[in-house]
Amino acid sequence: MKPGECRDYLGHLQHFGIKLGLENITTLLGALGDPHLSFPSVHVAGTNGKGSVSAMLEEILRGHGFRTGLYTSPHLVSVEERIRVGGETITPERFCVLLERIRETIEGLMAAGRLVYHPTFFEVLTALAFVHFAESRLDVAVLEVGMGGRFDATNVVRPLLAVITTISRDHEKHLGSTLRQIAFEKAGIIKPGVPVVCGVPGGVALREIRRLARERGAPLVQVFGPGTGLETRRTDGGFRFRYASGTNEYAYTPGLAGRHQGANAAVAIAAAEVLGRTWRPLRKAGILRGIRRTRWPGRLETVSRRPLVILDGAHNEEGTDSLAAYIRNVIRKPVILVFAAMKDKDIRAMARRLFPEARTVIVTRVPHKRCAEPDEIRAAAGEFRDRIRLEPDVSKAVRLALEGSAGRTPVVIAGSLFLVGEVKKLRLFE
Repeated sequence: MKPGECRDYLGHLQHFGIKLGLENITTLLGALGDPHLSFPSVHVAGTNGKGSVSAMLEEILRGHGFRTGLYTSPHLVSVEERIRVGGETITPERFCVLLERIRETIEGLMAAGRLVYHPTFFEVLTALAFVHFAESRLDVAVLEVGMGGRFDATNVVRPLLAVITTISRDHEKHLGSTLRQIAFEKAGIIKPGVPVVCGVPGGVALREIRRLARERGAPLVQVFGPGTGLETRRTDGGFRFRYASGTNEYAYTPGLAGRHQGANAAVAIAAAEVLGRTWRPLRKAGILRGIRRTRWPGRLETVSRRPLVILDGAHNEEGTDSLAAYIRNVIRKPVILVFAAMKDKDIRAMARRLFPEARTVIVTRVPHKRCAEPDEIRAAAGEFRDRIRLEPDVSKAVRLALEGSAGRTPVVIAGSLFLVGEVKKLRLFE
């Protein structure tokens, strides 16, 4: 395939939407030689934090000299960002070669009537990542779940370790409307006898995860359970953390900004400890170095200092809680907020959490079929409607925010990773 053909084919795949289930991906991978069974992996699920924890774990493992793979979603600018080996993104040329191979395989399976439906965008990308990883001769891959866990296309692997970061309400149309239902879906990555690291601090979600781990004979490590503790100290530039795990203590400032990254780092540390006991030795100094060195675009990412401009993919209630806390505790002044959100999110709840921290909210939209229209967001914003301006064009919305800032008022661009990606494509801050 040529690059243009790749883009057209990927665009065609978007029309198949989201279909959760493992039958199709299992058939496709079988026809490709079951590449997912040829390398060890760590499987990471959760509502928030799974991308950050995956990035930290990959950095820790790569820093110990292992050849690593990393599979994440969504991407910000280019689809190739989702697939990395040794910290390097798959090249567009390699991506197109593998995509052509997978398309030909799919066409053969469809002609033979062996697929229930045409594979989705995510299923095709997952298969492509697994083929790339298998042919790259990895030591280990870190795999982020796309949605849920039980029926996510990544849930065909036999991992060394399962990790569940947090549980909160999100994707309720697909995962259920209660925390117990959502926890059940995400805990679907738990495999018989495979250790589980869980960052959920308590409540019905943790009880559901405990139940499933017990049923499947999977040893459960609670990151915030008995014998552990996380201390947080404010510093001039953010936060300093101390995590106690049994007899071990880790003092760290993550490379990723925000108080919530202290908890994410604790999950990554606990996962690294389990891998160090059950797979390969991992050094404490190397674990801390990985936490410090991790960078992950679009997560409280500072792209300008004057004025201060921050990009954050806060895309649900828990994410907007974390962002609002960062504005209060670190920025410490009202901001100009550029905001867009997907229509399947609880926009009213997100607005209640985040909009009080903004002097002005510029509501925009991204070219995605799931994106809420600006007037829909304003209608959901309740008492904050008076501080809202509508600008559907992302480029104009960002420029309007920068003009309003006059070089002094901080600008925060948030509400969806799709918005962060659109802003990055504009290359305004390079």
